[in-house]
Amino acid sequence: MERSALPQGGQILLTGATGQVGSELLETLKLLGEVIAPARTQLDLANPASVREMIRAVRPRWIVNPGAYTAVDKAESEPELAYAINAEAVKVIGQEAKLLGAGVIHFSTDYVFDGTGAEPYRETDAPSPVSAYGASKLAGEMALADSGASHMIFRTSWVYGAKGKNFLRTILKLARERDTLRIVADQFGVPTWSRDLAKMTAESIKHCEAVAESGELAAVLADVGGVYHAAGAGETTWYGFAAEAVRLQRELHPKVRFAEIEPITTAEYPTPVRRPLNSRMNCDKLFARFGWKMMDWHESLRRVSAEI
Repeated sequence: MERSALPQGGQILLTGATGQVGSELLETLKLLGEVIAPARTQLDLANPASVREMIRAVRPRWIVNPGAYTAVDKAESEPELAYAINAEAVKVIGQEAKLLGAGVIHFSTDYVFDGTGAEPYRETDAPSPVSAYGASKLAGEMALADSGASHMIFRTSWVYGAKGKNFLRTILKLARERDTLRIVADQFGVPTWSRDLAKMTAESIKHCEAVAESGELAAVLADVGGVYHAAGAGETTWYGFAAEAVRLQRELHPKVRFAEIEPITTAEYPTPVRRPLNSRMNCDKLFARFGWKMMDWHESLRRVSAEI
């Protein structure tokens, strides 16, 4: 990608730059132009005034918001904080972006659905969250849409990478410490590589800038904006993901002993919040609009495994 994607003077304001997706976005978006990535002490998503002040100070052309409250179980006991970060902050981002004429890219989740569907979810399927976390993320989507800001929302699932806190890193750590790991085998979804998600985001911005006329994003995003599903290709279960991850590590480190992976049901591993049995997402719209196909989870896992 070239550095000329943004018009002269255009900047990208990135939230959550130290997070799993944010750190990948920081590196990828730098290839498009100047990225402003304030620390949490400078931009506190739990504080609407902080969000508003930062946006007004920077006056960015794009606001990219991977920052979020993601503690699914903990959100049940502190829903106010979850809503402050996942909904109220997004409302302010939308309001300020509307005033500036800036484009917004916001990330959401499969948890806006109840996970009972039999097919991969499409963007046109009605959301029905069953947790405070999912409800707060849906509220954020709605607040952004209601703000009138030019925007794209990318719903994703099972995000992981070589860095940060995620299922893969946890499993591989435990697999070196224990003899057996029992992993849920009746929840279906697709692992999504944080770097693939970041690259897709950069390409989406690049596409919009390439077709923008007179430097205005509103008309472009009026056409291509809205909700997109952006998750890895293929499908598996948490058990399938863990088993393949350990298999690859055995190939890479034949002298290291790893735990055996055993399948269990959701009922055998109760959690405070019911996890979706179906987190699969249909990403045809993303390919049709931007020509981007998310990476198959087997391939992304192979690449991430080599980095860990």
